Amino acid sequence: MSDSPQRFSPLVKTLHNAAASGWDTHFRAQQAVADGEEGIIILTVGDPDLPTPAPVVEKAVSALREGDTRYAPVKGSHELREAIAIDIANRTGLEIGVDNVIVTAGTQAALFGASVCLLGHGDEVVAFEPVFLTYVSTLTVGGAKLVRVPKPAEGVRPDIDALAAAITPRTRCLILTNPNNPTGIMLTADELAAIAELAIAHDLWVLSDEVYCDMSFAGPFRSIASVPGMAERTVIAGALSKSHAMTGWRIGWAVGPKDLIDHIDGLQNIVSYGVPGFVQQAALAAMTIHRDASESMRRTYLSRRDLAVSILREVPGLSVLIPNAGMYLIFDVSDVADSSARFCDELYAEKRVVALDAGLFGSSMQGWVRLAFTVPEDELADGCRRIADFVSERSTS
Repeated sequence: MSDSPQRFSPLVKTLHNAAASGWDTHFRAQQAVADGEEGIIILTVGDPDLPTPAPVVEKAVSALREGDTRYAPVKGSHELREAIAIDIANRTGLEIGVDNVIVTAGTQAALFGASVCLLGHGDEVVAFEPVFLTYVSTLTVGGAKLVRVPKPAEGVRPDIDALAAAITPRTRCLILTNPNNPTGIMLTADELAAIAELAIAHDLWVLSDEVYCDMSFAGPFRSIASVPGMAERTVIAGALSKSHAMTGWRIGWAVGPKDLIDHIDGLQNIVSYGVPGFVQQAALAAMTIHRDASESMRRTYLSRRDLAVSILREVPGLSVLIPNAGMYLIFDVSDVADSSARFCDELYAEKRVVALDAGLFGSSMQGWVRLAFTVPEDELADGCRRIADFVSERSTS
């Protein structure tokens, strides 16, 4: 069958971007493992190896057995939305009700719904690099333009002056990943206040992706929604994907002003028609009875972080950024390689370790590599030692 690109909507061009090719090595490695090759260590993807808590799984199973297989409320069950509202209210100190919450198929669906309802053709949305890979398509599918703010020449903390310079009369929205993927940094109170000041002064929305908020290693997480004047212009996107190892369950939420939530509900009504009821019952159990399961997982990732840092920081030529949240760390290979993409390709070819070129998150991240803590400690340690050997062999060749 011949291709007929002229039959497709122009919107399909926004669904694919150059960053997608950066996953080629990851997919080759996955296929090699599926074909039976042993000894491959995959440190690319933020898909927890930890199991979903057993009582949460059992809740879904019992819900299925009890017949929860029909249409569920498109906006989400009242009980789950109430639990999410209480959780966010406790975290932010804001008054949040069920009308401010919609249940979505993960954080990605929450961000997509918000972007479709907020951004039109010709609008601009500003993001700090590193920019999470799917944002490029998520934010521009309706014809908006993504404006990137490069990271500073030194360090990876956001450049507030550069953000201010990037705002134009067409700017409609800012997007934050806090805690950040891939750097693992959390925005400070001063940074949040400075960003909020710009958002208020220019009458901008803020999309705040907070999927890693339960995985802080450096004190309590703070949402930009809690800054005075920001609740009415902030959309919080979150999920149980990372905190409860529920990536495959596709359960998340958007929290924001009621009018916007109602518009996202209208979109969801014609796209997914909501999240299955048995999944929502499992999510409710995770949000209430088993909320503390996230603490056990946080401690696991902290231990893995410390293990990886202890090995990689001893490698001459590597500069390791110690993350204060999340399930990743990044390290600078610019002193030992002329390309982070080539570094990752050759690392896999020679050591069968798969890491991700952080340059995919923006040109200012060229030279950095992302590593995920989503494997057991013995495997993570083996992978880090192989990276150390790889770098050592390159420096002596």
